Amino acid sequence: MPGRLVLLATSPRVAPGLLSARAWVAILEAEHVITDDVNHPLAGPLGRSEKGVEVTEPGDLDTVLRRARDSVVIRLLGADADDVIAEVVARIETLEDPPEVEVITGSWDLPGAHLLDLVAVMDRLRSPGGCPWDSEQTHTTLVEYLVEESYETVEAIETGDDAALREELGDVLLQVAFHARIAEEHEEPWSIDDVADAITEKLVRRHPHVFADHDARTPEEVEANWKLLKAQEKGRQSVTDGIPLALPSLVLAGKLLRRAAAVEGVTVGKPEARFAAQTAVAAVDGDYGELLLALVTKANADGVDPEQALRSAIRKHREAIRSAEGLS
Repeated sequence: MPGRLVLLATSPRVAPGLLSARAWVAILEAEHVITDDVNHPLAGPLGRSEKGVEVTEPGDLDTVLRRARDSVVIRLLGADADDVIAEVVARIETLEDPPEVEVITGSWDLPGAHLLDLVAVMDRLRSPGGCPWDSEQTHTTLVEYLVEESYETVEAIETGDDAALREELGDVLLQVAFHARIAEEHEEPWSIDDVADAITEKLVRRHPHVFADHDARTPEEVEANWKLLKAQEKGRQSVTDGIPLALPSLVLAGKLLRRAAAVEGVTVGKPEARFAAQTAVAAVDGDYGELLLALVTKANADGVDPEQALRSAIRKHREAIRSAEGLS
């Protein structure tokens, strides 16, 4: 009577005991459990049990097929699962009395499970015997890369390059994993799990209309409630609090002006400058990009650093906002 061969595929990112009921039934019924990888996640737990695990040479399917002639055999599959399945199918076609073959998926990756691979690789690079360059990096030395990768991500979005966006988001994610791995070496260490916990808790807390009983029907109501909760959590007094002054000047100016709209008694810039801007906008038919480029060209011709000039104006305006709030 022909035997039965079960090819059991499992995810290395799932704890060994978290198998499907079908997989456990197959294991309990099996007379032999075989793997060619001593480091297979199930090799240790099953090897220490009454069931036991037989470890063959890598790529050895002869032993598997021989055992399956007249008994129930489990062959644990690893990363080469597709290749092994294809080879088994090809081999049994040559047998006179082939065993019944079944493929069972014992565990599946949950969404986000592949992030575990990134954490493991980052740990390997940072640990003794890993990469000399990675091991000497600090939060400070990585700042330029975080900024650069962020801008490259923005460029991919602006150009509509979806493949580039996927790659650049990976580069940004690397920076997050890198900083979290470095933090594990702090005197008071924290890890990528602490980072994930913090942002998860924040998202739940800032979305009471989803996770609690707060009512918010429109995006505007959601945004207003988010800002209110954020201000309460941070203990902020001024609308300017929490705006990083290291932002590029145009981004910084935009954020500051949007925040200033909520403060009464604040005017932006000199009246004559506002009038000149209105006239200039009309002159270029509303092409703000060309107008900004012309201003930069003019500033350069006059020996003025446009970045610093705008930052200087922003600082003055920031003080005017805080003064109107009664904070300076």
